[in-house]
Amino acid sequence: MAGNSQRRNRRTSNKKGMQVGSGGQRRRGLEGKGPTPPASARKGHVKNRIANAKAKQAAHRRPAPRRGGAKGTSELVVGRNPVFEALRDGVPATTLYVQQFIENDERVREALQLAADRGINLMEAPRPELDRMTNGLNHQGLVLQVPPYEYAHPEDLAAAAFDDGEDPLIVALDGVTDPRNLGAVVRSVAAFGGHGVVVPERRAAGMTAGAWKTSAGTAARTPVARATNLTRTLEGYQKAGMTVVGLAADGEMELQDLEVLDGPVVIVVGSEGKGLSRLVGETCDVRVRIPMPGGAESLNAGVAAGVVLWEAARRRA
Repeated sequence: MAGNSQRRNRRTSNKKGMQVGSGGQRRRGLEGKGPTPPASARKGHVKNRIANAKAKQAAHRRPAPRRGGAKGTSELVVGRNPVFEALRDGVPATTLYVQQFIENDERVREALQLAADRGINLMEAPRPELDRMTNGLNHQGLVLQVPPYEYAHPEDLAAAAFDDGEDPLIVALDGVTDPRNLGAVVRSVAAFGGHGVVVPERRAAGMTAGAWKTSAGTAARTPVARATNLTRTLEGYQKAGMTVVGLAADGEMELQDLEVLDGPVVIVVGSEGKGLSRLVGETCDVRVRIPMPGGAESLNAGVAAGVVLWEAARRRA
């Protein structure tokens, strides 16, 4: 009878039991693996080894000099003319505060236009708020916020020059407290192919809005480093193979007789009144004087640095 067959292995049910299969491996094996990666990403390829070597070199390379931005407190430029001149001269700024219901004269319009062209934030504020921000200064309805300058490390200046295959030419300022002198030195360093300026951390001029203005925009491409201890920084430069030259009215050598300016050198400029401090003067490898046939007793830091930098540029050319 149907269903009662005595034949072996006869299937008497339509239900399928467990069967042995590939588990989907064959289907997955047919799927594509995506585009072939570039040679630089293929392990074992020569271009991959080159890329890995470059990455390791970059990880151990000294950081490049840093310019602008970061630690410290912001600076405020107040008054219509100072704000306009700061904006015109390219002083970095984050926000321009404008008094509510301010009289819209030509200076205000020009300042607003410059700020807008540079993408600087414009904030309207009541007069009491501006009075509070400026501690009662005569702001005339305009206040410009300047971010704190981000100083380089002194080692960065020499390292960047050596990395470019050049002999470092650096100016260090000892006891110079006028920001305009600092700005003038930065401008001279940029003009004569120098690699940066070093200033002490204390009792010295910093990169304020006034220094930015005097630099005539060159501070954007000329790094300024801040040294915790100027004497130790100069000693570090000496260990790196650089000659430290101090400018002094009683120097033992005249500038035209100095033959080291065509090599790695640090020029140290003191204040107009006191000159080089004792420890810094003793650290210098040589002290030179600038001949002045006109009989002047001294030059300010900006002019003195410019004279020596011109002589260094002439010799290096």
